[in-house]
Amino acid sequence: MTAAMRTSDGLDDRRKRLLFRSWHRGMKEMDLILGRFANESIQTMSEEELAEYEMLMQVPDPDMYKWLSGTAAVPPNWDTALVRRIRDFQFG
Repeated sequence: MTAAMRTSDGLDDRRKRLLFRSWHRGMKEMDLILGRFANESIQTMSEEELAEYEMLMQVPDPDMYKWLSGTAAVPPNWDTALVRRIRDFQFG
């Protein structure tokens, strides 16, 4: 089963951009993890969560995948409620 990118109708430009970037990471596993998470969460994220999510988009896919899948420890500076929420959403 494949997941589909939600429509960006009704989203502001910042959320539209983050939704698109979530589905177009480069590593298919990360597309699915972050894309599905964004489908469910992007509309209700606070400004602070959006800012953190934008910074998280800068983390290389292999590193983030290891953190989220539990095969590597999350660095202390990234052990945040948002990262735990993404991990729980996918692997919970």
